Amino acid sequence: MDYYFLLMIALIISFYAQIKVSTTFNKYLRVPSYSGYTGREVARMILDRNGLHDVRIEPIGGQLTDHYDPRTNVIRLSSNVYNGNSIASLSVAAHEVGHAIQHAEGYFPLILRNNIAPIASISARFVWILIFLGFLISPVLLEAGIILYLAIVLFQVVTLPVEFNASRRALDQLDSGIVTSNEIGPAKKVLSAAALTYVAATLVAIGQLLRLISLSDRRN
Repeated sequence: MDYYFLLMIALIISFYAQIKVSTTFNKYLRVPSYSGYTGREVARMILDRNGLHDVRIEPIGGQLTDHYDPRTNVIRLSSNVYNGNSIASLSVAAHEVGHAIQHAEGYFPLILRNNIAPIASISARFVWILIFLGFLISPVLLEAGIILYLAIVLFQVVTLPVEFNASRRALDQLDSGIVTSNEIGPAKKVLSAAALTYVAATLVAIGQLLRLISLSDRRN
């Protein structure tokens, strides 16, 4: 099997996903919501509606840097989302609250991802060093690098249901009196475009893993 071809396809999908999320986000960033609520206000509204009064909301620099930190119980929203009242702003804010709700409910895929995250982070630091040394010194090091890379792939795979579920929760919350029925469609487009980036990242990780396994077989 031509693993290089599969990896190339995955990279093309990844490139498309990055363009898609950027263009979709920027498009609906210019479309104000009917309610006029800001992302911060919507996030606070949904949190309070679900009894998560202790979750804080903070601004963060950059664009599309929005995330929920389960360690500190803080939702961080980029400036365009925190202060913005666009469809894109409300969609992203609601998505991050979706993660906070997952955390509060003990959503298993999120717990699993949080447990894998430190291992995947350590693996990302050393995996390519081991693979490089594996080609120079010993195939054992190459195999060790592949094992580390498996943690990265597993993290990406587990991330998919977490992100899709958070988006579903976001749409349910937005459709409960926050946005109009005409705005749900655009909100879904924003969240679907964002989800595509996670699908692409998973495909790239799997493609890279298959390539490394192929190289290891040749090395042996």
